[in-house]
Amino acid sequence: MSAPNVDVSQNGNIRTIDSLFTVAEFDESDFSRLLDRPRPLNMERKRSFDERSLNELSIGMSPPPPSRTAEYSCRINDHFENMFSPGRRSGYNTPRSQMGFEPHPMVAEAWEALRRSLVHFRGQPVGTIAALDNSDEKLNYDQVFVRDFVPSALAFLMNGEPEIVRNFLLKTLRLQSWEKKIDRFQLGEGVMPASFKVLHDPVRNSETLIADFGESAIGRVAPVDSGFWWIILLRAYTKSTGDTSLAELPECQKGMRLILSLCLSEGFDTFPTLLCADGCCMIDRRMGVYGYPIEIQALFFMALRCALVLLKQDVEGKEVVEQIVKRLHALSYHMRSYFWLDLKQLNDIYRYKTEEYSHTAVNKFNVIPDSLPDWVFDFMPVRGGYFIGNVSPARMDFRWFCLGNCIAILSSLATPEQSTAIMDLIESRWEELVGEMPLKVCYPALESHDWRIVTGSDPKNTRWSYHNGGSWPVLLWLLTAACIKTGRPQIARRAIELAETRLLKDNWPEYYDGTLGRFIGKQARKSQTWSIAGYLVAKMMLEDPSHLGMISLEEDKQLKPMLRRSNSWTF
Repeated sequence: MSAPNVDVSQNGNIRTIDSLFTVAEFDESDFSRLLDRPRPLNMERKRSFDERSLNELSIGMSPPPPSRTAEYSCRINDHFENMFSPGRRSGYNTPRSQMGFEPHPMVAEAWEALRRSLVHFRGQPVGTIAALDNSDEKLNYDQVFVRDFVPSALAFLMNGEPEIVRNFLLKTLRLQSWEKKIDRFQLGEGVMPASFKVLHDPVRNSETLIADFGESAIGRVAPVDSGFWWIILLRAYTKSTGDTSLAELPECQKGMRLILSLCLSEGFDTFPTLLCADGCCMIDRRMGVYGYPIEIQALFFMALRCALVLLKQDVEGKEVVEQIVKRLHALSYHMRSYFWLDLKQLNDIYRYKTEEYSHTAVNKFNVIPDSLPDWVFDFMPVRGGYFIGNVSPARMDFRWFCLGNCIAILSSLATPEQSTAIMDLIESRWEELVGEMPLKVCYPALESHDWRIVTGSDPKNTRWSYHNGGSWPVLLWLLTAACIKTGRPQIARRAIELAETRLLKDNWPEYYDGTLGRFIGKQARKSQTWSIAGYLVAKMMLEDPSHLGMISLEEDKQLKPMLRRSNSWTF
């Protein structure tokens, strides 16, 4: 029997509820009232949330002059920011889009599939299930995942349907308040669920919610990224609708503070990055991403920046805002200095001396040059660079991880020069990173002895499969957003055209296998919802680039440190 949970009612009384609660048994007055009351949207254009940036909260730092390419990208982003219209419909549910483009025949099929995946609780849509594939054991693919729902939420927001996103944000916020125990150990109060499931009991005429905070996950790892995605989605909802009332609710303000309190608390860390276990993010199995994985650091940075513009600077919020400002400065410097790799930096590491001591050390993490993998020398182009997978004492994981690098661009963790260099790398290494089906989740794959040691001989993560170098169509939306922000939409268009040759015909697989992504994944589910939604979001952003405003953050000049420029940054 699950441990009871503590809830606080409107009058401040504490009451105990079960982890499995029913509509008949549980009074959700404190949260359901938020779903039931009228929600007028403020469609009037107000001052952009992004305009209240660190410029108003911290001292200035003199940035280096940007390159011409970076200037062009900044102008494009300013244009998208100014032209963004809250509540604007995409037009993809009409025979011909408002922008005059003939939608691809796949679009209608994708929308129909996405709507079939909707999950309802008490008569209201609250999310989309992970997959509609009934040909195999469901496992947890019939649940609503926080990270999986993000592209679905963006699709609905872009199509002018914000209610499901609002319902999802409030429902997951309600689940955050549950008491969370795994083997008698209580998780932090701010942990968001990895997923939840709605169980219908026709006999009792009731519905039951079951949430998973990691206690049922493979490896029993709590989802560090769920809280970050929740904050990012709250900002996207606010940006899309122009409705600030949701983010300003005391419940949402408290939810954000609880999430951030887990990350900003003082400890033994000497780095501003966030220490994590394997399996805490999209790569939710053992893949050697423990420590300081790029995906978590980029999401952490983006969530901090989103929270900075969403949090009220009242008595409770002001202290958190001050912590965020300090952490953002340290985190941006650390990531841009130590996680960034280009040809010059690679050559510097190749010539590192070891056993250096004191503050003057160049090889600050005591990385042994002989640990450099052979593949990275051929992979690194003359023009281009990327944020590597992990940096920690005596360890640099040089693998390319798509999600972390795209989020780095969208959050402006990457400088304009670095963003351009990441795009140059993708173009230069198109066959390796894109191939025949976009997009490699990481590169290269672990093989032989490395695979056995790092993955524990995981049969699902064999070479060029699943998380180990598999190709994931959901990443299309992240690539497209990054391409638009950097002024390179032709890259996204080329990738989407590739996907359109296979995705619908193959019934929207979860992932593809092989060095080129040629084969449907061995254990890939069909009708994978985020493959469907990722395609829709990518198409809608290409049709109307102003949609980028809900998921992209402008560069904050205050966060731009005086970094040493390398040759690959000169264009």
